[in-house]
Amino acid sequence: MLILSIDTSGKSGGVTLAQGDAAAFKVIASAPIAGGTFSAQLVPTVAALLNQHGFAAKNIDGFAVASGPGSFTGLRIGLSAVKGLAEILHKPIAAVSLLEALASAADASSPEPSSSQQSRAVAAILDASRGEFFLGMYTVNEGGGAKALQEALYSQAELLDEIQSEAPQALITCDEPVSRLLSTLHIPHELVPRPDSATIARLGLRKLLAGETVAVETLDANYLRRSDAEVILHGGQP
Repeated sequence: MLILSIDTSGKSGGVTLAQGDAAAFKVIASAPIAGGTFSAQLVPTVAALLNQHGFAAKNIDGFAVASGPGSFTGLRIGLSAVKGLAEILHKPIAAVSLLEALASAADASSPEPSSSQQSRAVAAILDASRGEFFLGMYTVNEGGGAKALQEALYSQAELLDEIQSEAPQALITCDEPVSRLLSTLHIPHELVPRPDSATIARLGLRKLLAGETVAVETLDANYLRRSDAEVILHGGQP
């Protein structure tokens, strides 16, 4: 299965072309896209990546896309591109949450679970700025699959209360401000690289093979927070 993965959720983004099946996964190539250039560079980058490796758009078997949380504008650009391509080519789409991708990294970077521990509770945290945090609580199995229990936006106090209440077996982040906060409070955690388009492709392949797809008309961004424009329209209420 040939997968095209797109991630435009952050300050920078990327596109990955990958192949895989139930037994194997291989990245063919990845290409970065600089922040602020998503709308101008995304489609040309996809076209160049396919051409460089001898593929045409019709060869794509499925799409994987980062659905958020993240940049409002960036997510809209990436999701719109995937919607357009999937509709034209009649190919399936797998939407991957950044929190899900982050939680799956906890399994990949830790010792193998014991035979009596087939899965564990993992908390994934992203810096949402403005003193707020995106928190995802997941059950991660030994194969790296992550099942969402909840995803929400929290203040710092709410975040710490939630972590204390849920007592996850692992806590993971890719944001240094979050790591500094947790270190200051002596909360054990792991700081890992931010998930990229290759990670989205790997998790997307798993979803596509499992039939966990999203229709073009229902694909939407997982913002977890309303935009500033929406807040203004609702009288400043979050």
